[in-house]
Amino acid sequence: ASVPEGVDYAFEAIGLKKAAEQAFQMLAKGGTAVVVGMIPEGQMIEINGELLMGDGKSLLGSNMGSNRFRVDIPKYVDAYLEGNLKLDELVSSRITLDQVNEGYESLNRGEVARSVIVFPDVI
Repeated sequence: ASVPEGVDYAFEAIGLKKAAEQAFQMLAKGGTAVVVGMIPEGQMIEINGELLMGDGKSLLGSNMGSNRFRVDIPKYVDAYLEGNLKLDELVSSRITLDQVNEGYESLNRGEVARSVIVFPDVI
C-alpha cells in the first residue's frame, strides 16, 4: 500500500498562527484543516493559494468548537468525572494568582501551552 502525501484532517487547537499554517501544509489533496484555537485578533494566516485551489484543500474555522453549551458541557463534565475525557494531561503548569504575569510571559515565550490558575481552598 502507498503512503498518503499528507493527512485528510488536521486540527489546530492552541491558537498559534504558525500551527494553523502547519495544519494546512500537512494536508493531502482534498484535506481539511480546522482551526479551533483562538488566534489573536487581527493576526493573518498565510497559506499557499495554489494548494488551496489546485489541490482542493480546505481551511475551516470553528468558533468554540461549534458546541451547544447547555447540552454539551454537562456531557463533558460527566466524561471527565468518569475518566473518559483526559483534561489533566493538557495542563502544562499550575500557577497561583500572584504568578499570573510570569504565566503570561511563559506562554508568550512558547514555554507552555496552558497554565491553570489554582486558587487556595476557601474555608
